[in-house]
Amino acid sequence: MATKAMSVFRAIAIAARRNLTLSGVDDRGGWRTIIRESFMGAFQRDVSISADIALQNPTVYACVTQIAGDIGKLGLRLTEYDTEDEIWIESQSAAFSPVIRKPNRYQTRQKFIEQWIISKLIHGNSYILKQRDLRKMVVALYPLDPNRCRPLVSDSGQVFYALNSDYLSGLERDIPAVPASEIIHDTMECLFHPLVGVPPLFAGGLPASQGLDIQKGSSSFFANNMQPGGILLAPGNISDATALKLKTYWEENYTGKNAGRIAVLGDNLKYEPLRQTAVDSQLIEQLKWTDEKICSVFKVPPYKVYVGEMPTYNNSEVLDRIYYSGCLQRLIEAVEALLDEGLNLPDKYYPEFDLDDLMRMDTSLKMKTAADAVGAAIYSPDEGRKKFNLPRVAGGNTPYMQQQNYSLAALAKRDAKADPFEKASGATPTSVSPQMPEAHAGRSLAEQLAEELAA
Repeated sequence: MATKAMSVFRAIAIAARRNLTLSGVDDRGGWRTIIRESFMGAFQRDVSISADIALQNPTVYACVTQIAGDIGKLGLRLTEYDTEDEIWIESQSAAFSPVIRKPNRYQTRQKFIEQWIISKLIHGNSYILKQRDLRKMVVALYPLDPNRCRPLVSDSGQVFYALNSDYLSGLERDIPAVPASEIIHDTMECLFHPLVGVPPLFAGGLPASQGLDIQKGSSSFFANNMQPGGILLAPGNISDATALKLKTYWEENYTGKNAGRIAVLGDNLKYEPLRQTAVDSQLIEQLKWTDEKICSVFKVPPYKVYVGEMPTYNNSEVLDRIYYSGCLQRLIEAVEALLDEGLNLPDKYYPEFDLDDLMRMDTSLKMKTAADAVGAAIYSPDEGRKKFNLPRVAGGNTPYMQQQNYSLAALAKRDAKADPFEKASGATPTSVSPQMPEAHAGRSLAEQLAEELAA
């Protein structure tokens, strides 16, 4: 940790000697993000929704954890470009593989990626602090509290970050300006400033709040034994003090757990319960609408978070590919590109998630896919067996093709003839009989074998 802190503070000292003028940007992110424009005119009315409150909505929580969990479960590997075969293959590097396998001292790779994605989805920004060794190689990555980070821009256009203390990441005091080279900054859509990402809850705050209001109202309704409010009618005028007294008496004795008790009314008092219309009581439809809107801003298919009905496709791979291309792909490729740049990988290396952990096919489809690939000479038999965690076999390391198949070049030469189907000139023997050596002439096969074994 001392090495990391020393390198960071050295960079700060260099920036200070340059007498740079730093200015902050409009930071709409943060650990406790405030959604100030949850609906039209909310900002003018000083109405805001915190991310903490929005996360109490079950659908918001489900979308965030579903996306983060699905990306976190993918294997992350270092790949190397094979110049001979011109393909990317899995590789190991003493300089880069350890930090990819174990990003920091207290998190596994899975939890590190999950926190990266969660911070990005909730706050619109993820900040990752690099730890370097004496070789200036990155040896650890620490996710930071977005509310304690702020991007800064110098008068010459250089980017810095102001960091508050974070003991878990080894920052024992506030740092006024850290160079961008020491921070991996991942943003959602930057609607207002290139350095400030805007979270999906910016657009989904109102549906999330509406869904919570529906649930709270429904909870209060059921707490009152599903009895709506009512009106106590008096035959004449009564004072405010009398009205308040009657209201308090009625609520204490005939609502909540006391609902259903027999009331005795005098002086021609009359109680008329309020009735709900059919439209007012359609809470399930309203709640479903808010759930669908939340799913749309997170780009999560509703069935993934158990909202609505499951699609009728009889192919789980098709559904997973729709989910991947519409929701996960941009997040996955952003992490890969930022790790590539942040770790300063040579051109021959690239970090890559293993999508096979996401695109899990059923057994019959997986078997057919592997068989078709082997039959078309795309996979070798060993590569097809690897899909089922089976060991290599003798002769299985090369693709096979049937003998009757001809190359396009050979067919082009044949078709270039005046008569492509003309038989070749000259006699061609229909069969070739092996010539028996003179030493073996007149001897039986058994005698020949006996002589060879004796020799």
